[in-house]
Amino acid sequence: MNFSSWPTLLVVDVEGNGAAPPDLVEVAVLPVREGQPDTSTAGAWVTKPKHPVTPFAARVHGLTNQVLEGQPGWEEIEGAVHARLGTAWIAAHNAHVDYRVLSAHLPQWHPAGVIDTLRLARATYPDLAKYSLDALIKHVEPDLRQAPAQRHRATFDAYATAQLLIAMAGRYESWEQLVAAAVPPGLPGAPEPEQEPTLW
Repeated sequence: MNFSSWPTLLVVDVEGNGAAPPDLVEVAVLPVREGQPDTSTAGAWVTKPKHPVTPFAARVHGLTNQVLEGQPGWEEIEGAVHARLGTAWIAAHNAHVDYRVLSAHLPQWHPAGVIDTLRLARATYPDLAKYSLDALIKHVEPDLRQAPAQRHRATFDAYATAQLLIAMAGRYESWEQLVAAAVPPGLPGAPEPEQEPTLW
């Protein structure tokens, strides 16, 4: 894979308050450049949600209502997050979730495309029993020594997802092949289905 042929790509991860639909409590944006996660230009934001964090969500990511007290509200960081995302491609694990939540919070945001590392993993490693982030970390064994925070925090999960994406991308010859395997139908960047020839 020639990583220099990639367009601007940002690995994203979000954490929510556990409600449905969720309020955001954390967003991480990690660029991938020349086949490496670029932590020097990464962005991360913690935000106090309008509705309280549920006990279950707090147990998962550790961002309790007490921890979030005093953090900026979404309206205070919305512009910075939107500016950081721009119109670049994004990648995320189970990307439907991150794309849907970010789109709900940023209605004017339109990424060039959406890479789903869950979909890519199923195409790349068809014989695995599970495709969760934990299962893929165990299978691929990426170098996570420089990962910030800890598992289930947005910065850690974005870093782990970036390393998994890079590892899987090495099995594809071109960006176009990667896109064909990794972009879910109906999301930005999905290849157009080939039209069957007709008489008309």
